Amino acid sequence: MLHCEHRKSTNGLSEMAKGTSRNESHDMKELLQPEILHTGKESSGEASCHSASASSSSASASASSSSPPSSPWDACSRQVERGEAVKTQREEAVKTQREEAVKTQRDEAVKTQREEAVKMQREEAVKTQREEAVKTQREEAVKMQREEAVKTQREDGASSCSQLDDLKRLSQCDNKLGRLDFSKTHNVLVDVDVFNRGVGLIPQEGRDVWHSNFVKMPCSQSSYMNKTGYVKHSSPKKRWDVISKRLSSLAKKSTLSVNDLEEAIIKYNPKYKDQWSFDALFTLVKVVPKADNYFPELFPKIATLALRLPDLVKKAIPLLQRGHAATITLSQAQIACLLANAFFCTFPHRNASSPKAEYHSYPSINFTSLFRGWSDRKREKLRAIMNYFRVVTDSEPQGLVTFERRCLKDTPKWRSCTKKMPKLHVTSQGTIEDEGTGMLQVDFACSSIGGGVLDSGLVQEEILFLIHPELIVSRLFTEKLDDNECLIITGIQKFSCYSGFSDSFEWTGHHDDKLDRDKWHRLKRQIVAIDALNFKHRSEQYNMTKVTRELNKAYCGFKDNGHNGPDIATGKWGCGAFHGDPELKAVIQLMAAANAKRGLVFFTFQDEKLKQDLEQMYHLLVTEGTTVEKLYRHLEDYCASRSYGDLFEFLRNAIRPSRSQL
Repeated sequence: MLHCEHRKSTNGLSEMAKGTSRNESHDMKELLQPEILHTGKESSGEASCHSASASSSSASASASSSSPPSSPWDACSRQVERGEAVKTQREEAVKTQREEAVKTQRDEAVKTQREEAVKMQREEAVKTQREEAVKTQREEAVKMQREEAVKTQREDGASSCSQLDDLKRLSQCDNKLGRLDFSKTHNVLVDVDVFNRGVGLIPQEGRDVWHSNFVKMPCSQSSYMNKTGYVKHSSPKKRWDVISKRLSSLAKKSTLSVNDLEEAIIKYNPKYKDQWSFDALFTLVKVVPKADNYFPELFPKIATLALRLPDLVKKAIPLLQRGHAATITLSQAQIACLLANAFFCTFPHRNASSPKAEYHSYPSINFTSLFRGWSDRKREKLRAIMNYFRVVTDSEPQGLVTFERRCLKDTPKWRSCTKKMPKLHVTSQGTIEDEGTGMLQVDFACSSIGGGVLDSGLVQEEILFLIHPELIVSRLFTEKLDDNECLIITGIQKFSCYSGFSDSFEWTGHHDDKLDRDKWHRLKRQIVAIDALNFKHRSEQYNMTKVTRELNKAYCGFKDNGHNGPDIATGKWGCGAFHGDPELKAVIQLMAAANAKRGLVFFTFQDEKLKQDLEQMYHLLVTEGTTVEKLYRHLEDYCASRSYGDLFEFLRNAIRPSRSQL
């Protein structure tokens, strides 16, 4: 019985399992309908329930004989719960799979996007790198080509140029000076016999001359004053008596104020009491730091030096007049004394500048203009001047200086000059007065020698006069230069160092000059003052009359009477305030130097382009064997063309037309 029931139960479970496997979804649907079970309309459901109950009872009985028998409803409920659990698990599994799949897809998509982005970035980077590399290569190639071209041009230009050391200086010149002597055209203010015996520098005895051909001296017995201050004298007083009285009073003091100087100067220049100002000198003493302000102690020493004039200069000083070649040689001590008198404004007849004034064609010499109108320029100028007086009052210089006015009587025939180009060295660095030391140094002069050195001017000539203050004394006796004249100064001493130019000029300290001296005790330094034409409009210079004038002026300065002079140190002569064309002025000076048979050092003053262009132009002139006459004719064509373009380009086309067309 039990066996039969067990078989039935087993068969029922088997059938139930089969039925479940055949149509699991349909059976589950019926299990979820309790109202059908309740009405008993479906026997298969009941049987199924009984079978499940029996199976469950059997399982429970086998598992635990102590468990109470379960009802058919409990078995059915458990079956339903299991179905629900299975369904839920499957749904959860499906949901989880779907979510995992979506997540995986999203992750894959993000990953793919990232990989694509990285790939694109890498490709862009590679592309950019390649483009940059190509660009860099091209730029490097262009740069190398340019550098090679510049190098080639420089080598081509410089290949004909000389080295600086190849140019001749005074120390290398074999000028056999004879005995120092005076002549009709050479006035010497020291005793030549005493000097030639090697005894020393003694003033040359002479007579006082109050004449229009000589410097009218403040200590001359013929110099009188009708008025001193507000007092008009019934009988004229000798000027030097008034001057010496005032200067002696100043010299006795240990220090002087600018008020003391002003009062003394106005005493023997009463006419200018309300016209002259000393504000620049006042301000200098006020603004210079105390540690550097030695001026109050220096003023009495300058007064003492000025008082020595009758003892140091006993011979009349002739004027270097227009149209007359003449030379003056005087000692450095005599120059210092003359400049001390200029400082105290003692020279008579030298304060008026009207066309009717006696010395209207001469530069000013008294320092009145330097003392008025305070500015940064005046400050630096006065510092340089004061340094000079400090040195010469502490230790009297022992040498001679020569001033020679030259006149060119026979002008060269430029159209038939067969001379070829001289030696040339071009540099954009350095200065004429330093690197050009020992050569004939060109002063880019004003026709009134010294230009604005005692006023507000501060370009090449004024700077030259400030660092070599002995040049200033040339203003005392040198009349305005004519077109065929120049002034050559030999033996001057350099007292100061400087930096800058014009408004940036600054006195930077004392210079201790170590140059050797020649047989006449002159320092081996030589300067030539040549004045260029002043063009209001640039185009005015492209005229062969003007070009020829500049050629003659340069040749007058470059011409060496002894045929064994030093080479020339020059630069952009007349190219600043006078508006000259640097290329034209360079060609003119080359031609003049060639005719004078002297080499040339050309300083471009940091103008690198002019340096390179001039080197290339010179190389062409040399390699083509261009003579002065050919160059002169090319300049004629250039001026006739009225194009006034780049002169060097015009000359290249004229000298090598076939090459310029390539």
